[in-house]
Amino acid sequence: MFSLDRQGYVINARVKRTPRPLIERGALQKIKGIIVHQTGGSSGASSLTSYAMQNANGTHFLIDKDGTIYQTASMLRRTSHVGRLRARCRAEHRCSPTELQVLKNFNPKNEHRMEMAKEVPQRYPSNEDSVGIEIVGAVFVGKGLNPAEHGIYEPVNGQQKTSLRWLIGELASTFGIPMTEIFKHPVVSRKNPTEAKSASW
Repeated sequence: MFSLDRQGYVINARVKRTPRPLIERGALQKIKGIIVHQTGGSSGASSLTSYAMQNANGTHFLIDKDGTIYQTASMLRRTSHVGRLRARCRAEHRCSPTELQVLKNFNPKNEHRMEMAKEVPQRYPSNEDSVGIEIVGAVFVGKGLNPAEHGIYEPVNGQQKTSLRWLIGELASTFGIPMTEIFKHPVVSRKNPTEAKSASW
């Protein structure tokens, strides 16, 4: 179980405090889930640099190729890491007739609005109530193709998996997050299906 300092940073030798305040977007009032991502870049240094740019997006934690864990945002602050939510009721085959009517016509904006009227676990965790973990991993794509649709993310390596398992275990214990509320990014939002595909915890 983690101890946090007053700024919301983990007090543990395995986690390197590396604040990137430009990725923070307001108060994180509650933590109900964890979303696992991959960067699309080949190095932790490039991600840390991008997190320091104006209007940058990022996650609370970054796991480098060698398994190093960086905490880049306070656990007291939201980050923009999820995007528009998919309908959880559709994935779990429990949508109401009204929800099915909304989902009949493909409209990600309306779907997200419908989902955000619910609470976890009726919907997936969102920016407002989840911790983001990003794993360094490049995306490979053919010439002229869109990485978001056609790219293939490199596999998560053994050192990264070890760090991810440990970090998720500590976060789940500290914040009382059930394992049913930990997801890979493409499950909860419309992202490249190979992102974090090989991640395990």
